[in-house]
Amino acid sequence: MRGADLPARPLDARALAALAANPGCRRRALLDGAGVDKTALAQSLGSPSGFGQSQFAFVRGNAFEARVKADGGAELLRLTHGRLGGGPDPVPGESAVPDLSAAGPEGRAARTALALREATGSGGWTLLDHPMLALDVAGTPAFLEPDAVVVHPDGTWTVVEIKSFPMIDGSADAAKVGAAARQAAVYALALERVAERMDPAPRVRNHVLLVCPKDFSNLPTASAIDVRKQLSVTRRQLDRLARVEDIAAELPAGITFDVRRPTEELTAAVEAVPATYAPECLAACELAFHCRDRAREQGDVTALGRSIRGELGGLTTIGEVLAAAAGTAGDPADPTVAALRRAAALRASGVGAGGAPC
Repeated sequence: MRGADLPARPLDARALAALAANPGCRRRALLDGAGVDKTALAQSLGSPSGFGQSQFAFVRGNAFEARVKADGGAELLRLTHGRLGGGPDPVPGESAVPDLSAAGPEGRAARTALALREATGSGGWTLLDHPMLALDVAGTPAFLEPDAVVVHPDGTWTVVEIKSFPMIDGSADAAKVGAAARQAAVYALALERVAERMDPAPRVRNHVLLVCPKDFSNLPTASAIDVRKQLSVTRRQLDRLARVEDIAAELPAGITFDVRRPTEELTAAVEAVPATYAPECLAACELAFHCRDRAREQGDVTALGRSIRGELGGLTTIGEVLAAAAGTAGDPADPTVAALRRAAALRASGVGAGGAPC
């Protein structure tokens, strides 16, 4: 479906967090499951996304992560112990940092699972630098690479997220922390799958460690983030995702999302898969601009936001909403229709009395 000679775009935690946030979007589920490069697809459709990280931010983030993990992760383990405990103070130079290199993502995932098993029974501090975790998503395996996983001397496991946005006076931007928590919840869920295959199963901590630069310096500081809510939501939403095979079975034979095909053919292929657009998609999906344009063309009320869509009940288009408010359509006994007509009457009264238009 993506093109026979095109490499698959692997799923990552950010993509899974976005999928979990919008599980009703069959378009994204199919394209991600098929490994389609949505950035290239959006460009071919004529609706390029504005996503991407500047080279400066990328270099700065890598430099900060290297500083956090320097000297065998001594500073990172100190922060982990200080925020989450889990055993005696880590002694610099005595903590384990196993080699997780292996051939291919499957090999790295197997090596990570073995390292976790060995570290759990060691009774010491262990830092797993960029481990590889596997998670089944709607029948498609996703290989995920967290920044780090720490195994405490008490045998518990902690996901570590290292971000380059600052933590000023002990707090960071709420939106960025929320995005990091949702991403970390995906890693924690994948880590739980590894723990389930061990007897006895180790405990994956519900608090992840968020490491950021302190104030306006490059010195690391950390905060423990409770991700129980994000874990619950992610687990439930991923379970609800339709399998890729089930979505593909409903499509016309021979359909392709090969980005080298003509724009008209690609547009028809994309439109054949139902989408569930919401303004939140603009921050999470490369096809958001294309889907937004289509939602606006069709007058879909979801283009106004999920909360508004929920309040309008069975009225799914802006045309239906306006007709109901004007009294030319809709059941007067419907509470939504009645509320719209009251609002329209109040607006007409205000405008007629010389008030400012709404």
